[in-house]
Amino acid sequence: MEKLFDLDLVATNRLNAIQAKDASAGFLLEIAAQELAERLQLVERHFEVAAELHGGNGITARECMATGKIGTMIRVETDTAFASPGEKVTEASFETVPLEPQSVNLILSPLILHLMNDIPGVLFQMRLALKPDGLLLAAIPGAGTLSELRDVMLAAEVELSGGASPRVIPFADIRDMGALLQRAGFSLPVVDAQTYTVRYDSILPLMRDLKAMGMANPLLGRSRRPVGKRFMQRVAELYAERHSDPDGRIRATFSFVYVSGWAPHESQQKPLKPGSAKMRLADALSVDKQTTG
Repeated sequence: MEKLFDLDLVATNRLNAIQAKDASAGFLLEIAAQELAERLQLVERHFEVAAELHGGNGITARECMATGKIGTMIRVETDTAFASPGEKVTEASFETVPLEPQSVNLILSPLILHLMNDIPGVLFQMRLALKPDGLLLAAIPGAGTLSELRDVMLAAEVELSGGASPRVIPFADIRDMGALLQRAGFSLPVVDAQTYTVRYDSILPLMRDLKAMGMANPLLGRSRRPVGKRFMQRVAELYAERHSDPDGRIRATFSFVYVSGWAPHESQQKPLKPGSAKMRLADALSVDKQTTG
């Protein structure tokens, strides 16, 4: 398996971000938390034990607890610094799900799976940790996220140096997520995407937000050379030229893939076996079968 991300650097970036206590930088996590809570609200059952995996400031756990559909919440993080005063978190690395097999009814994964080197392996561990008929709800930044920044950074580097190194991470394609859920053993997978456009006065506050969110470049193949002032000036110029609105503000796109999947259980609906249908499709649709030749 090819590794894309420096997970130690991901952990350091996130830890620095949470310790900076910049409340304004958590708006994307807040969007994801509210959406996951709304989706949970639509599920007509109560979840005795839930786990939030690497939810940063814990807003997803709080929003979902507020639905009244969860009895107990377990928070898993890489460091106790992510805990609120008086709160307990279970420490674990990103690609380790520290839950006993079939020990929880619900797993929440907000905006973290895109940074895993082994997404299938992590999903498999999640499925094992769920009790039969347990639910996974996840929000994953998907393809299209930060497309404007990727565009202008690539263009600026090619223009100034004749080559380019990866400066914006690759994001998951929605078409792949359903297959990954099934590969990990989840049943009844549902995958959809929502796109959010955030506007900034310039590229500088966007870059500050990304750093404050712990989203600095963690790619193993990233360039280690510091970017110069000339490079960032050209990036800002290209961003303003290519991705600004008539009022001069620039756009930043964030596309979130929302996924849900269930641990298998005998009570769940199953697809019919081939040849077991009792009615022809043409009859069901009231269509006359015609033969041409």
